[in-house]
Amino acid sequence: MAMISNVEDFFVKGCGRCERFATPDCSTQKWQTGLIELRRICLSMDLEEVVKWGQPCYTFAGRNIVILGAFREEFLISFMNAALLKDPEGLLQKRGANVQHAHMIPLKANDQVEKLTPVMRAYIEEAKGYAKAGVKPPKIERDIELPDELIEAMDADPELAEAFHALTPGRQRSYAFNLNSAKKSATRVSRIAKFRNKIIAGKGAMER
Repeated sequence: MAMISNVEDFFVKGCGRCERFATPDCSTQKWQTGLIELRRICLSMDLEEVVKWGQPCYTFAGRNIVILGAFREEFLISFMNAALLKDPEGLLQKRGANVQHAHMIPLKANDQVEKLTPVMRAYIEEAKGYAKAGVKPPKIERDIELPDELIEAMDADPELAEAFHALTPGRQRSYAFNLNSAKKSATRVSRIAKFRNKIIAGKGAMER
């Protein structure tokens, strides 16, 4: 099953990553009202809307700012480069032991978006300021140098992150080598989408 490439499909059909795609059981249907409100907030703040990893991603000054996601028990807005955010309200959470920084605001009711709108707008405005100024979080030293696109994809996709970190170091290196060999960011993003099922299956980049 292929991930969506048209952002409108996300709000109507889902991300395309599982068999619930385009069915009433898709998580986007349960949280559609809240997701559409999150979308409205992002677009009202002059963010550009694109699709990355099968989900709506919102950019500013050439940088990814936030990405939306939907799961059975919750929907969320995830902040890229979240290590820079001050998070005065203590809303940002991280999922999984391998996630370095709290970066997502999980929502468990559609009407939560309205209540948290002022805070989310403030966080987005802060993130835009860093993007405009070209400020980036400090690089984290890793045994395996992972491309930014893979780190962002895992931030947006907890299932992918869990599966990748469960791989052997050799398999992790196979993906890092393959992705780092691509000169263009768009190529790396495309490869990550193609690799997702193999990563979930516990395979390396060159395994069938």
